[in-house]
Amino acid sequence: MAARRLIVGISGASGAVYGIRALELARAAGIETHLVVSRSALLTLHQELGMQKADLDGRADVIHPATDIGATIASGSFRTLGMLIAPCSVKTMSEIATGVTSTLMSRAADVVLKERRRLVLMVRETPLHLGHLQTMTALTQMGAIIMPPVPAFYTRPQSLDQVVIHSVARALDLFDIDTGAVKRWGGLKDGLGGEQA
Repeated sequence: MAARRLIVGISGASGAVYGIRALELARAAGIETHLVVSRSALLTLHQELGMQKADLDGRADVIHPATDIGATIASGSFRTLGMLIAPCSVKTMSEIATGVTSTLMSRAADVVLKERRRLVLMVRETPLHLGHLQTMTALTQMGAIIMPPVPAFYTRPQSLDQVVIHSVARALDLFDIDTGAVKRWGGLKDGLGGEQA
């Protein structure tokens, strides 16, 4: 049986921890991970998490240089479950939407779309102007899933990391990867003091 593989992209938007946690959860679920990190993301990783490029070693099964357009993940014949970009910058989102494939990140995403595989973009930007929204609409029409990392407060998170893990685990759900880290909605609890509308 072929390995279950997932491409994980980390772009330069704030929230590099989303990509790191995605790698950890996917690995724990037995998924082979292929990582591509943009040049801007290396700056964000250092700024937000104090990580250097060398700190990425061992966090993914394969790490592909962002300039390696000849990497396995640049070809549709290399079978994967799809690609998660966490976080996804507006620049990366826009490149994918226009078919610009100047880096391995945008090329791999383009391949995922053309092969009709799952592409999930955890877009990290707010507020959004009309151009952003139109780009998201275009990508949705192309088959991508736009999934901003919106916190779920019904889980009653006790830390920022719990918020991050829940968001990433929900993104991995979209690839049918059950990490066991999602607190599933169990319906409203009684105790509201009256009839429920």
